[in-house]
Amino acid sequence: MPQHETFAASPESPDFAAYAGAAWTRLVRTALLLTADFHEAEDLVQTTLAKVYARWGRIPPDDVDFYVRRSLVNNNLSRTRRRRVTHLLMPFLPERVHEPDNGHAESVERRAAITEALGTLSTRQRTVLVLRYWEDLAETEIAELLNCSLGTVKTHARRGLAALRSHPAFAVPDPVHPVSGARR
Repeated sequence: MPQHETFAASPESPDFAAYAGAAWTRLVRTALLLTADFHEAEDLVQTTLAKVYARWGRIPPDDVDFYVRRSLVNNNLSRTRRRRVTHLLMPFLPERVHEPDNGHAESVERRAAITEALGTLSTRQRTVLVLRYWEDLAETEIAELLNCSLGTVKTHARRGLAALRSHPAFAVPDPVHPVSGARR
């Protein structure tokens, strides 16, 4: 799990630019998991930060991270509802996510498989799984963030995980019959 840098505005440093700069990478990574497309993720974060900037002075200093995360999720849900963006499903990530991978083809394949599998989930299931396992939020925090019940969060998580487990990218070969047509 990545370490999350938190930055809450205080009366001494109400600098939106400093917050946006510190949170950009984390927000883009979260948005990438929500959208499955790097360029859409950057657009989503940019749109979110523009909307947050308009209300920056009215956001309580202790709630900045919650407010921005909630805005990111809501903007993504709105984006998928409108279906204005045409999704181009690709079997690989078009760009790196600003982190070196030292040429490990295996980690690139694993990330591509995760992105592909997340893309098959409903928007709500994907959102719950990203917030739960990438952002490391508790189910109660997710319920508050999505403005839904705890049971709804648990249901989306359970169904999303079941769908991921059954996705062909994560199929485990049968150890009893490793080769089809082989005799016992």
